[in-house]
Formats: sequence, structure tokens, C-alpha cells
Amino acid sequence: MSEIAKLQIGENSYEFPLTKGTENEVAIDIKTLRGATNGVITIDRGFKNTGSCESEITFLDGEKGVLRYRGYSIEELAEKADFLEVAYALIFGNLPTQEQLNKFHADIKSKSVVDDDIKKILDAFPKTAHPMGVLSSLTSALTAFNPSSVNVDSEEDMYNSIVKILGKFPVLVSWTMRKKQGLPLNYGSTSLGYVENILKMMFEQPNESYEISPIIKDALDKLLILHADHEQNCSTSTVRIVGSSHAGLFASLSAGISALWGPLHGGANQAVLEMLEAIKADGGDTKKYMAKAKDKNDPFRLMGFGHRVYKNFDPRARIIKKAADEVLNDLGIEDPILDIAKGLEQEALSDPYFVDRKLYPNVDFYSGIIYRAMGIPVEMFTVMFALGRLPGWIAQWKEMRLNKEPIGRPRQVYTGENLRSFVEIENR
Repeated sequence: MSEIAKLQIGENSYEFPLTKGTENEVAIDIKTLRGATNGVITIDRGFKNTGSCESEITFLDGEKGVLRYRGYSIEELAEKADFLEVAYALIFGNLPTQEQLNKFHADIKSKSVVDDDIKKILDAFPKTAHPMGVLSSLTSALTAFNPSSVNVDSEEDMYNSIVKILGKFPVLVSWTMRKKQGLPLNYGSTSLGYVENILKMMFEQPNESYEISPIIKDALDKLLILHADHEQNCSTSTVRIVGSSHAGLFASLSAGISALWGPLHGGANQAVLEMLEAIKADGGDTKKYMAKAKDKNDPFRLMGFGHRVYKNFDPRARIIKKAADEVLNDLGIEDPILDIAKGLEQEALSDPYFVDRKLYPNVDFYSGIIYRAMGIPVEMFTVMFALGRLPGWIAQWKEMRLNKEPIGRPRQVYTGENLRSFVEIENR
């Protein structure tokens, strides 16, 4: 692309090249800005208008409600693929052949046993510890049991690290939940598919066999696919910037988990259920709370509606709404919290105030409903988000290292005191 952008500072004019993506996104390349202008920088709080990298992994258009992984539409992937196929595509660039998928799954299963000493670390946490803090710690601890650094120039080394974390991470997720519930830890079964085994590890009781519901399995498969990547969000950017220091994969993932923990990011589906609990405690009047949501002077916020990225609709919500309906209807679950959720959904979809402002239920609203229906505790919701996001984080870390991206080092505009003299303590 030959076009340039011109920047005028006082009497001086500077030119910077434009770069264009395959979906016609245009960016001004300002890597020479400081040098050319004698120290001038840009400031962009929260990096809302700043591209930190060029990536081939995920395309997102919030205005049109488009989400694609490696060029594949999220709608088609959710309908036709399973989570492991999507993970492979995100990490390696293309959907796998049956032979590649079989080998991938077999290699993951072969690396799924976690060093038994990890249980000692888990035992040190009280049951009151938040599962995200536990999961972040256990993921970081894997580094101690796999001390050799990954040679990113070796395909074999990279592949072994990838299948290792994909094998061990679901174990850590299930152990985190079972520890909190006082249940014995297990490994599931290598005879099962990837998602089926996750369900078995999480829910199997010690005194009975676990029967896997195809409806629950299908819903979880879709949820994991829908959360697998989402461009340069807070946790993904964290994984990339930590990895840019050449920190290892496990350490970078641990940092991503901590970033995801925040209520403005991965904690949104937990916030939805906490809101529903509060509405129930106040009598369950959905019309009252819809009116509160429309009142600008009321501090109440309707969680799980609208999205800061998607200005029209969240394409993931359309997909998962169907799965939520199937889980609730086919399993015949009776739960006043879920009844309140359905009431809010119906009112929001028919109320002109919400329709005109495109405040539709988003993926966090429906995922929280499904996880509750599955019997997953509310404090585990963000852990399930992390489980789905794992292949995206891996893909982003891998891309960043293979592209030999420089260490992340944002600039700042200093607004503190100018030079001043030190005052001895007796004179202060």
C-alpha cells in the first residue's frame, strides 16, 4: 500500500506509511515517530485505537457482528466442528484432516497426567480461595515441573509444549472445582473425546458412574468454541506482552488467566448470575428491574446485555441462545433464577428501548445460564471461560514468538513533579 499519512506539528510535517490488512483495515505505522520528531509519542488510553501487532488468527468486525477464526465463520465452526478441531485450526492455521486430528488428540491424552506434587500445591489452598487464583497458580506451577524452556525454532518443541498444556489444563480446571466441593480428584478416561472427558472429570461422583448428556456435551462444545479467541482483548494482549519478554508458555498463560479474572473481562458471566440472584432476593420482578435499567438516575446496571465491541449484535449470542433453550427445555430444569433470566431476555427482545439501542443479550448472559443449568458453581464460570480461551492464547503466543516480535514497552506522558531538592527528614 503506497498511501501515506501526514502529521503536522508546528511548522514541521512528517509522513508515515499506511499498512492495510486483508479485510481492508487501515493503520498508520508510527514506529519511526519518536526518532523522526525528536521524542513525540501518541497517547491512547486503553489502546482503543492502537494496533499492537499484525495477526492472522482472528478477525472481528463489531459494527457488522462478524467473528472469524483463521477465516472460518464462527457460525459454521459452531455448527460443524468440535472444540478440538477449532483449537487445532487456531493454533496451526487450518482445520485438521482426520489423521491430523486423531494424532493431535492422542498426543494430548498422552501428556494429560499432571505431576502428583501439584496436588500438594492445590492442598495448600483453602476452600475459600477463588478458583481463578488457584488455576493461575497451578498453571504457573507447571513451569517448575517442566523446567526446560521451549525452543521456538523447533517445531517438535513447540508442538510438545502445546499438546502438554492442552492435556493438563482441563485436569487443573476439574481439580480446582472438585477441591472446592470436597470431591476426590480424578483424570477421567482416555477412551472419551476431549470435551466428554472434561465433563467426566468435573462431574463424576465417587460412588456412581457418570452418564454424559449429549445435550450438555453439545452445549459445552459450542461454549468453548465461542470463547476460543476474540482478537486482542485484555487477557490475550497480556499473554502476548508477557511472552514478548521470552517468558515461557505456561507463565504467559498464567498471566492471561489473571487478566481474565477481572469483572470487566472474563468475570462478566459471573456478574450476570449475581445480578439474577439479587433480583430474586428482591422478589423476582423483572419489569421493575427493566425499568430501573432504563432510568438514567438509577445506579442499577443490567449485566449481560450489549457489548463494548459489538455495536449491532454479538454473533456468538445468536448461536448459544439455541443451545441455552435446548439445555433448559430438554433437561426440564426448574430454577427460579433461570426463570428470571428468561423473563429479562423476553422483555429486552421486545422492548423498543433495548431494541433501538441494540442492547441484546450477549454471550455472557447465555453462558452463565447454561453453566448454572449444568450445575457449575458461579465462581467457576470464569474458569470455564479460560478453558475455552486456552487455544486462542496458545495461538497468539505462538504467533508472537514465531514473528520474533520485540518486547512490549508502552510509553507514557509524565505528569508528575519537576526536579526538586531532597529535604532532610527533620525539616519536612
